[in-house]
Amino acid sequence: MMRAALCAALAIATAPAAAAPLTIHTGETWLFAIERGDPARARKAEPTANPAPGEIRVTLRALFGTMMTISNNSAQGYTFRAELIGADGKAVTARTCTLPPGNKPALETWPQKAPALRIGSFKPAKGGRC
Repeated sequence: MMRAALCAALAIATAPAAAAPLTIHTGETWLFAIERGDPARARKAEPTANPAPGEIRVTLRALFGTMMTISNNSAQGYTFRAELIGADGKAVTARTCTLPPGNKPALETWPQKAPALRIGSFKPAKGGRC
């Protein structure tokens, strides 16, 4: 019985974490891949780091309100959901443009100052919008 409980606990502990939206704080840069529509294998990086093939790099800054620079080093463009997280912890959906493929940087700015941004729900884009 003890052995079965130990095996179950180890299986849970070693199971890969489910993909979920990523929260980026002002001043941070993150690299990640997309799995099941959300960031996966996310890790903090230097702002000058280049995304590997199939990865996305995102940087959040407090400039003109809140500014996000994002680049997608894959052949697939994406639409995605972004939420500005206020100092009170409340989330407000932010308008975003299509993230182009080919490691081209995209810039999003919002007039509100937000200490963090949550991104996820990536879907393959059928054309661009903005």
